[in-house]
Amino acid sequence: MLTSYAAHFDTPAGYLDFARFGPPSRDVVDATARALAESARADHTTVDGLMRAEMTARDTAGRLAGTDARHTVLLPNASTGLFHAALGIREGTVLVPRSDFPANHYPWRRTAGLGRVTPRWLDPEPGGGVTPELVRAALTEDVVALSVSAVDFRTGFRADLAGLREAIGPDRLLVVDAIQAFGAAELPWDAADVVVAGGQKWLRAGWATGFATLSDRALETLEPVLTGWTGVAEAGLFDGAEHPPAPDAGRWSITNLSPVTAAAFAAALDLVERHTVGAIEAAIAERAGELTEVVRTYGGRVLSPTDPARRAGILSFTVPDRDPALVAKALHAEGVTPTVRADSLRFSPHASTPPEVCAQVTAALSALGD
Repeated sequence: MLTSYAAHFDTPAGYLDFARFGPPSRDVVDATARALAESARADHTTVDGLMRAEMTARDTAGRLAGTDARHTVLLPNASTGLFHAALGIREGTVLVPRSDFPANHYPWRRTAGLGRVTPRWLDPEPGGGVTPELVRAALTEDVVALSVSAVDFRTGFRADLAGLREAIGPDRLLVVDAIQAFGAAELPWDAADVVVAGGQKWLRAGWATGFATLSDRALETLEPVLTGWTGVAEAGLFDGAEHPPAPDAGRWSITNLSPVTAAAFAAALDLVERHTVGAIEAAIAERAGELTEVVRTYGGRVLSPTDPARRAGILSFTVPDRDPALVAKALHAEGVTPTVRADSLRFSPHASTPPEVCAQVTAALSALGD
C-alpha cells in the first residue's frame, strides 16, 4: 500500500472494483464542494474564476500523457473522444478488437453506417490481447487506423503500444482507449495519435470527467466533425459567422463543460502527479500479485495473463464448479467488492488497497468449501 497516497481516501479495505469505478479522494470531494459553494455565491468574477480549473486540468493531464495543454482537451467521458476520432476519419479500414469493451465498438459501427469507414474486427486469443503480430497479419493497404484499449477490461492484458505503433507504421493512426490504464500504469502514450480516458475509474476523479490528447498527425488528418462553438477560433466573438476550428486539441470541444467537474478532475490529476504513476503502479501490482496467490490457493482459475509485465491491475478469475454470483455473495459477506460477470469475477485493487484485503478474500473463498 502506498501509505501517503492512501491517506487521502476513505474507501473500505475490501473495495476491489476500481476497474468499474474508483471512489474519489477527499481532495476531489473538497474541490467539488468548493466549486459548488463558489457558484452559489456568484458575482461578476465567479464564472471566469471557476473556468480556470479547466486549464489546470488540461496542463496536468497533458504532462501525465507526455504532451502539453495545446494537444489536450477535456471531455466528459471516453466515449465522446472515441466518437470524435471515428467521425474524423474520412475513409478507409480501421482495425478494432472484437473483444474490446462495447464503448470501443459503437463509434466505428456508427461511422460505418455513414459510409465513412469500415471496421475490420480482430480476434485475439482467449485470455490474450491485441499484439503486434495479430495486427501485422490483418494489415492491408486500405487500413488507415488501429483502435485499441491500452488495458483489456476483462483480463488486464497490457497492450504493447510501442510495438503496435511499429507494426502499423508512421502513417496510420493509433487510437487508444486509456480508461483502464491512465494514472495506474506507465505506458508510452506518445506512441499513440489519440489517447482518450474517462476519469471515473483509476484516476478516481468522479463521473463526467475525462480528456483526450491528439498528436500533430491527428490534428492534421482528423476532420473536426463535432467541433462546437467553444472549439473554434475567436469563440467569444458572436458575429453570426462560421469560425474555423481551433488549431489545437481544443477543436474537440463541443460546448463548455462543468467547471465543477473540471475542479474535481484537476484535484484527482494533481494527486496522481504528486505520488507518481510509477509508485501507484508498483503498489497496485504488489496487491494484485498477493490476491492472485490467494485465488490460486483456494482453487480459483486465473484468466488474466500470468506474466506481470503483460498485465495491469486487473485480476479476472473463476472458481470451478461455482456460480460467480454465489462466489460474489461469499465475498460480499466478508466486505469484499469485486466486479461480478455472468462467467467470471474481477478484482481490481488500487494503491490505497491495504494488505488486510487478502485475509478478507481468504475468509470468503475458504468458506465456499464448508
